Amino acid sequence: MEIKVNFLDKLRLEAKFDDFTVIADQPIRYKGDGSAPGPFDYFLASSALCAAYFVKLYCDTRNIPTENIRLSQNNIVDPENRYQQIFKIQVELPDDISAIDRQGILRSIERCTVKKVVQAGPEFVIEEVKNLDADAQTLLTLKSTSDASTYIAGKDLPLEQTIANMSGVLANLGIKIEIASWRNLIPNVWSLHIRDAHSPMCFTNGKGSTKESALASALGEYIERLSNNHFYAGAFWGEDVAGGAFVHYPHERWFKPGSKDALPTEILDEYCLKIFNPDGELRASHLLDTNSGNVERGICSLPYVRQSDGETIYFPSNLIENLYVSNGMSAGNTLAEAQVQCLSEIFERAVKREILEGEIALPDVPQEVLVKYPGILAGIRGLEEQGFPVLVKDASLGGTYPVMCVTLMNPRTGGVFASFGAHPSLEVALERSLTELLQGRSLEGLNDLPPPTFASEAVTEPNNFVEHFIDSSGIVSWRFFSAKADYDFVEWDFSGHGEDSNAQEAATLFGILKAMGKEAYMAVYDQLGATACRILVPGYSEIYPIEDLVWDNTNKALLFREDILNLHRLDEASLSVLLERLENNELDEYGDIATLIGIEFDENTPWGQLTVLELKLLILLVLKRFDEAHELVGSFLQYNDNTAERRLFYQALNTVLDIALDGDLKIDDYLVNLRKIFGDKRMDAVLGSVDGSVRFYDLTPTSMKLEGLDRHHRLIDSYRKLHVARSKNASIAT
Repeated sequence: MEIKVNFLDKLRLEAKFDDFTVIADQPIRYKGDGSAPGPFDYFLASSALCAAYFVKLYCDTRNIPTENIRLSQNNIVDPENRYQQIFKIQVELPDDISAIDRQGILRSIERCTVKKVVQAGPEFVIEEVKNLDADAQTLLTLKSTSDASTYIAGKDLPLEQTIANMSGVLANLGIKIEIASWRNLIPNVWSLHIRDAHSPMCFTNGKGSTKESALASALGEYIERLSNNHFYAGAFWGEDVAGGAFVHYPHERWFKPGSKDALPTEILDEYCLKIFNPDGELRASHLLDTNSGNVERGICSLPYVRQSDGETIYFPSNLIENLYVSNGMSAGNTLAEAQVQCLSEIFERAVKREILEGEIALPDVPQEVLVKYPGILAGIRGLEEQGFPVLVKDASLGGTYPVMCVTLMNPRTGGVFASFGAHPSLEVALERSLTELLQGRSLEGLNDLPPPTFASEAVTEPNNFVEHFIDSSGIVSWRFFSAKADYDFVEWDFSGHGEDSNAQEAATLFGILKAMGKEAYMAVYDQLGATACRILVPGYSEIYPIEDLVWDNTNKALLFREDILNLHRLDEASLSVLLERLENNELDEYGDIATLIGIEFDENTPWGQLTVLELKLLILLVLKRFDEAHELVGSFLQYNDNTAERRLFYQALNTVLDIALDGDLKIDDYLVNLRKIFGDKRMDAVLGSVDGSVRFYDLTPTSMKLEGLDRHHRLIDSYRKLHVARSKNASIAT
C-alpha cells in the first residue's frame, strides 16, 4: 500500500492512503500540540486492533457474542534497550464460552497480520528519488532467479519474461502497481490482489499454482481491463474527454440516430439485430454512450471483426458495457494466447450457466485420473484437511466443452461453492477451477457461502447467475449434488501441440462455436504496448439479460447525472422535475447514487453513502413537502444501512417532523431536551433542513466539473494515461 505523507504546521503530519487521511502529532512534552496520536501510538494501536479483528472474525463465524469480551494490550519496555519490547495482549472472556472456543479465540490472535509482520522483521529500504510518481514499479517486486525460464501450459513465453514485459507496459504508462496482499492457504494455490497506487479502484486478482503464475495472471488481467476500458465502465469521464477527438479509441465511429429514434443502419448486422432487437423495441437512445454523455455526437461504436468472413461490424460501446461486462476479455504474449483465454472464459461461464440453471448433475472425476496431477491433488487434500470436503467434477457435458468444476462444501455453515475453470488442457482447466476457489478469499470467507436449494426459481433467477459471475457466490441446486450423473465422465483433451499450440487451440475453440451455429466477433487492442483482445458471441456470452438494453440500461445516468452534480444550484422548479424523474424511472430506492450517475465518490462521505431514497428525501425537505419527507425518513431508518452519525441525524429529523406535522405540538416545548439528546450541532442541521436555511445536509457542492471529488479525479487521471498512449499510437500509425 502506498502511503503519501504531507507536512502540516508545527509537528503535525498527514498520511493519505486509499480514501483515508490520518493526522499525527507529538505530545506536548516533545514540543507537539498533542492534537492527535503520535506515529508510534498508531503502531501500538494497530497491533491491538488487528488482534481484536481476528477475535471478532472467530466469534462472528461461530455466532459468539462479543459484547462481554474485553481485550487489552500493554507494551513492556526493556530498561536497557527501549527497542526491545514485549507486547502483552490479554483477553477477558465470559464464563459461558466453551473451553474449545476459548482456545480458538487465543489461537485466532496468533493470526494477527501486524504481529506476524513484526515477528518476521520487515526490511526497510530508505532511498532518495527524483520523482515519487515516476518510479512506477517500485512496489511490484517478486524475488526470482534472474536467468530462470519457467514455462507453463498456455503461455507462449516464460513466466519471468511475461511478468517483465507486462510490468514494463504498465511502467511506460506511468501506472504504479502495488501488491496489496498475497494468499497461499493450501499447497499449490496462490492468489494476490494488485491495484493502482494512485487510483486503487483499479484493481485485479490473480491466481495460479505458483507465486509467478499468480502474478502473471493478475498483471494479464490488469492489462486486459485497461485495454478494454473495463476499469472505467459506467463512469463519467469528464467534459474534456467527452468533447475530445475520441472518447474510447481513435478508431471509434459515431452514428446519428435515424428517423423517430431508429437504430442507425451502420451498426450491428442482421445476425446481431435478431438477437439484440427481436421485438423492435430497441431504440437509438438506448445506445447512447454512458461515459461521455455526449448525446449530440450520436452513438459511439467500436469495430469488431466477424470471424466467419472477416467483415468489420460496429458494436455500440453502450451495448458492450451493458451486456458483456468483463466476459471475453484477455491479454497475452501473443494474440493466439489471448484468444485461447478469451474463448476459454466464454465457455467456462456459458457452460457454468447451463449446468447451474439446468440443475445438471455432473460426473465425478475418477481417482485414477486425479492422481495424474499430484500438485492439484495436494491442494484438494489441503482443503479437506482444513475441514472442507471437495468434489471434483467433469463439466464438459460429455466431452463437448473444455470445462471442469471443483465444488467445496462447508460443514460449519452448510454452504457450498461451485468453482468452474476452462482451458483446452484438462489439467489447466482443473487447476483453474481449484485456484478460483480461493482467489482473494480467506478460509473465513468460505463461511458466507449460501446453502443449496431445491427451489428451482432461486437458481434460475437471472441475478443468481450475475452473483456466480462476480465471485461464484450464487446459489446451487441440490440436484447438482445427485449421485446419479446426467453425463458420463470423459477424459477430454482439446489441447494443441508444438510451437503453435495456442493457434491450434484457438482454432479448435472457434470451431466449437461454429458447430453450435454461433457467430463470433473480435476486437484487438495493442495501442498500449501489449496484445489484448475481446471476443463477443451474441446470444451466448452475455452476462446480463439482453432486455436490460431497454429496461435497465446504464445510460439512464444521462437522465440524472448533470442535475444531481448541480444539485445545490437547482431552483425549486428544477428540483421538482428531478424528483419526478427519480420517482418515474423504476429505480431501486436503495440503489446508490454513485452507481446511478457513474461517479466515484469517496465511500466514507455522505455522497458515497447516498441512496435514491435519501436523495428524494432531501429534495422533499427543500421543497417543504414534509408529509412525504416524513414517510421516507421512516423508510430510511427502517431499512437503510448508513453511518451512525447519519442515522442520528434522521432520528432527530423524524422527531422534529413528528412535532411539525402535529398541530397540537410546538417545537419550543421540546427543543431543550432534543439538544441534550442529539447535540447542538446536529439539531442546528435538522432545524435548518426544516426551515430551509440548510439545503442537502452534509452533501458538499460540486458540478459537472467534479469539484472536490478527488477519488473520481484519480480514476480519470488513470484513464487519461491510456488516452495519451492511444493518441500517440494513432499519430504514429497515420
